Amino acid sequence: MVNKTQQKKAEEASLAYDADKIRAAMQQSFPDTGLFSVTALDNVFKAGMARMTGGISPAGLVSLYCTWAAHLSMSPGKQVRLNEKALRKSYKSFCHMLASASPGEEGTCIEPLPQDRRFSHPGWQQWPFSQIYQNFLLTQQWWHNATTDIDGLSKAEENGLSFIARQMLDHYSPSNIPWLNPEVLQTTADQGGANLINGFQNFLEDMQRQLSDKPPVGVENFIPGKQVAITPGKVVYRNHLMELIQYSPTTETVQAEPILIVPAWIMKYYILDLSPHNSMVKYLVDNGHTVFMISWLNPTPKDRGLDMDDYRQLGVMAAIDAISDICPKQKIHTAGYCLGGTLLSITAATMAREGDDRLKTMTHFAAQVDFSEAGELMLFTDESQISYLEKMMWDQGVLDGSQMAGAFQILRSNDLIWSRMVHHYLLGEKDHMNDLMAWNSDLTRMPYKMHSHYLRSMFLNNELASGRYLVNDKPIAISDIHVPIFSVGTEQDHVAPWHSVYKLHLIADSEEITFVLTSGGHNAGIVSEPGHKHRHYRISAKKDQERYIDPDNWLVNTPIKEGSWWTEWHQWLVANSSGEVDAREPGKQAKYKPLCDAPGTYVHQV
Repeated sequence: MVNKTQQKKAEEASLAYDADKIRAAMQQSFPDTGLFSVTALDNVFKAGMARMTGGISPAGLVSLYCTWAAHLSMSPGKQVRLNEKALRKSYKSFCHMLASASPGEEGTCIEPLPQDRRFSHPGWQQWPFSQIYQNFLLTQQWWHNATTDIDGLSKAEENGLSFIARQMLDHYSPSNIPWLNPEVLQTTADQGGANLINGFQNFLEDMQRQLSDKPPVGVENFIPGKQVAITPGKVVYRNHLMELIQYSPTTETVQAEPILIVPAWIMKYYILDLSPHNSMVKYLVDNGHTVFMISWLNPTPKDRGLDMDDYRQLGVMAAIDAISDICPKQKIHTAGYCLGGTLLSITAATMAREGDDRLKTMTHFAAQVDFSEAGELMLFTDESQISYLEKMMWDQGVLDGSQMAGAFQILRSNDLIWSRMVHHYLLGEKDHMNDLMAWNSDLTRMPYKMHSHYLRSMFLNNELASGRYLVNDKPIAISDIHVPIFSVGTEQDHVAPWHSVYKLHLIADSEEITFVLTSGGHNAGIVSEPGHKHRHYRISAKKDQERYIDPDNWLVNTPIKEGSWWTEWHQWLVANSSGEVDAREPGKQAKYKPLCDAPGTYVHQV
């Protein structure tokens, strides 16, 4: 009996030993990290899905829908209210139909929103098209009611639901359907269908260019260094991440303090140096400033490991060090556009923490440091969406420019997608390319590690505004920045809403913050040169220790000025400078001999 028991124990031990060996062998063949791991399987699967869905997480959409359906099902009062609204809207529509049938009777039961120009053609006021578009607007309004003001849903969830419902409805707008659009029908009748033939040719041309990875028609007329980005200058410094351009002076004397402009690497720098008539760089140079510009590398998959601190050190700090050598004993005016402004703030706060006082002023162009109310971009930056996007970037090594452009187009789908399709394909009209449109099609990529860090630290966790953003393992604070600040927001900004830009007043501890709100959007509002028609702005300065004014009251109490805000910025820079010195020609220092003419080489990378 004892022998049998011992034999049984020995067999069990042998089986356990064999199982351990098998498990160890399997772990060696299929390690936890690597090509065959379950984590890698998830990554590969989601990366493939992300390409098909344009980077939009299906799981996030399903989760949002289920949350909405669950809370709506538990709100019988809201359901009664929605049914009541549906009946009222049906009654309004019926009354409008009867009124429209009477000769001489005109009018609407609902007006489009001010920015909605889909139904501006006179044909929409004729029956039956008037009834069609009125019913569409009533339906759109009902769905807005159905996705907002639901007990238990957060504001972010309501914004997401309302946005998704609006996108789906916009897809099926009667303006997009040829036989329901009176402008398309009238044009087809007037041209004998030639517009549809031209539209089909436009479609084939667009498809051919997209498949062959060619830019849109007309871009060849706006090449950097030929028609745009032609302000004379020299590349005086280059590293793996950026080229530093110093522009040639056009005046005998210049302001003592030079200007460093930090553009966003989400786009090419030359939006600030477009054609000679609307180039901010040329305007500054012609008004007696020494201007330096960073031109960023267009990353490839081999640059996947570049992170935010690389952009700080190899970008802004390397530029500041070079400028300090070229313009010794002079402090530096700095300006950052969009993401470049956020990076500039990180750099300035780090310099302040470390006692580096080389900055004279800081200017923001449509740049945010608080991302708690960052507009509709927040719809793409919850945990589900960021995690999903990271899988695609992990697979590619970068976020492709076309994928980022697609997200921005969705934010303004009526203007950038559907309206263009109607005019380009149904009305047969050609796009009239201009310098800003050509620049907008000159896409860039973003490294996987940097963009993941940026989305999580800024949009998801808002670390910079809350004093939790780490540089060299220690937190930095925007409140450590004490230089004068000039901040520009734009009225119609979908990327950096001006209310979000205005939050700098709550975070910064500068001796003075001058805030400008200008007409236009994220790009057109910044490219707002003197002489540009129909431009206006508001401006005021908040001194240290003055009482905070909320943005809505600020808007009401700050008068409108006609013209360009560029003149105000130039005067502000002069007021914060220490006088004039002899003009500085690029490349005079032996250490910074010209490497090539502006616009450099990085701007041509595709």
